[in-house]
Amino acid sequence: MFRPGMRAYIVPLAAGAGLTASAFLPWVVVGEVSMRGVPDVAALWIAGLGALAAVLATLSLITRKNSRDPLLLIGLIALGIMFLSWRIMPKAITARALIRSQALAIVENRDVIDVPSVGVGSVIYVGFAAACALVAFGLTIVVIRASRPYVVADPDDDV
Repeated sequence: MFRPGMRAYIVPLAAGAGLTASAFLPWVVVGEVSMRGVPDVAALWIAGLGALAAVLATLSLITRKNSRDPLLLIGLIALGIMFLSWRIMPKAITARALIRSQALAIVENRDVIDVPSVGVGSVIYVGFAAACALVAFGLTIVVIRASRPYVVADPDDDV
C-alpha cells in the first residue's frame, strides 16, 4: 500500500480529512459566540468534497492507480468555496445580525442595538490550506505531463 510511487497520496488523504474536519468547526465568530460551518450549505459541500478527496486518495493507495485529475478538480472547487466563504460569510452574517436587531427594535419599540463585531474563525484557514494542498497535489500531474513532451516521429526525418 505504501509503495514508493504511491506514498505521495498520503498528502491528499490528510488534506481531505482536514477539509472534512474543518466543516464541523467554527468558521465565523460573532462577538464571543462562534458559529460552526456545518448548518451552512457551503460547509456541507466542503465536508462532502473533503470526504470524496479522502476516499479517492485511499483508493489510489490501495489500487495503485493515478487519481490526480479528479483530486485537482475537487481541490479547485473546495478552494473556490473556501475563498468565497472567507470573503462573503462575515459580511452576510453582519447584515443578518443587523436585520434581526432592527426587527427586534421595531417589534419591541426600542432603539436598535449595535451589531457585535464579526470575524473569521481560524478554522476557515485550515480548510483553505487543505484545499490549497489538494490543488497543489493535483497540479503535479500537469508538471509531470509537461516534463515529458510528446513528439510525433515524422517518417520524413530519416534523411
